[in-house]
Amino acid sequence: MTMTMTSDVNACRPAQRRTAGALLLAGPMIFLLAEFIAAAAWTDPPYSYTYHFISDLGVHGPSTLFGQYMYSPLAWVMNTGFFLFGLTILAGVAGLRGPRGRHRWAALAPATLLAAGGVLLGLFPGSGEAMNDGTGDFHSLGALAGFIGGNVLAIVLGSMHRRIGLSPKLGRTLVTVGVIGLVSMVAYFADVISGVNVLVGLIERGAVHPFLIGLTCAGVSLWCAWCRPSATD
Repeated sequence: MTMTMTSDVNACRPAQRRTAGALLLAGPMIFLLAEFIAAAAWTDPPYSYTYHFISDLGVHGPSTLFGQYMYSPLAWVMNTGFFLFGLTILAGVAGLRGPRGRHRWAALAPATLLAAGGVLLGLFPGSGEAMNDGTGDFHSLGALAGFIGGNVLAIVLGSMHRRIGLSPKLGRTLVTVGVIGLVSMVAYFADVISGVNVLVGLIERGAVHPFLIGLTCAGVSLWCAWCRPSATD
């Protein structure tokens, strides 16, 4: 009976790994697709990935903040993407079978922070009116939580690559994109606080897109790992 139970557990591992990988892949795709669709609908004047804030896509408007005019016809698409992407990534991290004990909590903590940030961003769009009535503070907290949570998560997953079945090369890549994201986050806040706002949209994406791409690669790797022998911890 013991051998049968062990076989059943081992048989479940590929399915569990594929599910976790699919969720880690789906989360970033939700964000990037929502961003693309909302940006494509913003045509008068065209939305700029280098000039406009990401959050502008979640403001139906018309509104103005930090000198930027915001009018996003499909704001609900971006806000839905904000709301769902972090929760999907959190579900993927929770489904990883490798981490145990403190390692598991080390991964779940930033993933939870990322999910909470996404929910706040989706529920509290960053319009000029929101900054005046106080709800903009929740949006700002959401952005900070998303920046920190996503990039720290990439670093943590990269550091424990053996435990979750990723290659050393992908582990190093995850750590690298996390560091790039945190450095970009500091540059972004410096750009905004100083009032310079030079290429602020591009710099902000430097704090977000690298970890999204890194998690996408991790998701693909875990999804495909079902056909390889299980990695040992």
